[in-house]
Amino acid sequence: MDFHFICPSYRYSIMHLSLIFTHSLEKIFHQRELNEGHEITRLSLLKNESLSFQCRYFLQQNDDEPRRQLRYELTGELSSFISVRQVQHVPSLFPCYRATDDDYLTTSPGLFPDPLLPLPDKTFFVNGGYSGSLWLTVNPQNESLPAGKSSVCLQLSDIVSGEILGSVTLEMEVVAKSLPPQTLLHTEWLHTDCLADVYNIEVFSESWWLAVRHYVRCAVNNGVNMMLTPVFTPPLDTAIGGERTTVQLVGVTQTETGQYQFDFSALQQWVALCQQEGITTFEISHLFTQWGAHHAPKIMVYKGGQSVQAFGWQTDAHGPEYRDFLHAFLPALCDWLRAKGLGKHAWFHVSDEPKITDIEAYQRASDLIRPLIGDFPVLDALSDYAFYQQGLVENPVTASDCIEPFLSHQVPGLWTYYCCVQKRDVANRFFAQPSYRNRILGVQLYLYRITGFLHWGFNFYNSGHSLEKLNPYAVTDGRGAFPSGDLFVVYPGKDFQPVESLRLMVLREAFQDLRALQLLESLTRREHVEQLITRLAGMQITFARYPRNAQFLQTLRYEVNQQIAGA
Repeated sequence: MDFHFICPSYRYSIMHLSLIFTHSLEKIFHQRELNEGHEITRLSLLKNESLSFQCRYFLQQNDDEPRRQLRYELTGELSSFISVRQVQHVPSLFPCYRATDDDYLTTSPGLFPDPLLPLPDKTFFVNGGYSGSLWLTVNPQNESLPAGKSSVCLQLSDIVSGEILGSVTLEMEVVAKSLPPQTLLHTEWLHTDCLADVYNIEVFSESWWLAVRHYVRCAVNNGVNMMLTPVFTPPLDTAIGGERTTVQLVGVTQTETGQYQFDFSALQQWVALCQQEGITTFEISHLFTQWGAHHAPKIMVYKGGQSVQAFGWQTDAHGPEYRDFLHAFLPALCDWLRAKGLGKHAWFHVSDEPKITDIEAYQRASDLIRPLIGDFPVLDALSDYAFYQQGLVENPVTASDCIEPFLSHQVPGLWTYYCCVQKRDVANRFFAQPSYRNRILGVQLYLYRITGFLHWGFNFYNSGHSLEKLNPYAVTDGRGAFPSGDLFVVYPGKDFQPVESLRLMVLREAFQDLRALQLLESLTRREHVEQLITRLAGMQITFARYPRNAQFLQTLRYEVNQQIAGA
């Protein structure tokens, strides 16, 4: 079905500057012309929905001073709800693996549009001879947008001469209904050691806590409601024998008699901060090392008058020392969680991404902690159905390209995730992939009644195995360890504020699609919504099969919004 517009487009090309509005699913590269068919003149959204669109600009280069500083002005009834940022480009030497599918924008290294640079003084620089874009986001900010039809106009002028160079107008329709609260559990792992490293601040300093607050707030604004909680420094993406900056929230003291005592004051501060920002659920960091559960995480213990690393790579995960420690720690932690009202809002991890060859070690680790944590649920990212079949994990977080056996066996409460390995067919958010491949996730989560979504990289700024600390604006692929786009969705900004990526904005829209479909279901019936999706898609959508274009998602949301308005 075509996406119909209600007004003609407005375009001006004055003094060599051309402008058009386009949707959020377009990636605008410096050296590429934008297809005329991608121009939009209307958007539809619900009263509490955040929606992004872009203004693509092209400045003709016909003099010896190609750079111009421009100022934008935004007018219209919704202009006070709209932020304007400039899309910046960052390099990728490793945009994808050699083994890919055909649905990539490019497989070559280069510059990619991603970070969204705030423009506090409403000015930005444009260089002639290449394309660029401004990113506009409608954000209700805890308010309801005024319902009805209106227009917004973006005007650009030369800051030196004051001459108006061009303007574009967009019609907007706010439907007089609101998205329901998000029920899906969504976690994007916040790496708090990377905050300390990239900002060069001390862990637990005032600046560190401020940075944590800003990044947690950003995550919540983008649909995250579950937070990885580093009771100990998470044993994630760390080379064997290596270590990451200590961010251990639980203080541990061992007395002269060998007894353990625990200080939960920093954990209390963490929980309070996260709850203030809107986090509802906490996942306790992994109790065993990644890729096999063979060792203990790095745990600092105060004994003999000093803080020492008592556990880590040197520790046999299944030996008596770590067993005795967990027998002391886990009951104390669980009692604390229950006392804080988190008995139904905390989850545990054993080990991340175990393989079938690790199943015996994983089983020993699981058998060790389960009697100690009682009815607290356990979830882990894994792909082999045998782990669930043998009862080793009640809540599997299944890779999206390995989810079919879990779906066919109707595993209840199923979660899914993707990372660098999910490079063929399924949804993902690499720099080199089209944005519709990012946003389709919301429809898939709805169709298959997925309970939760996990991603490991909210702000991982290290190299592979954390051998180096990197500048994410300069190195986006972990020194060739991960395709660019897998490691992080925010960049470090000024004053400990995260700079959002366009990929994060598109992901937010995916989770809003899920909620819009749920709202329509509540107003009609599920069969009606499923039939609507299938009809517009022209196929039965799976995790690996879906329309390979942005038009489907635009048309679907327009139809869903219209039916919600008329229900």
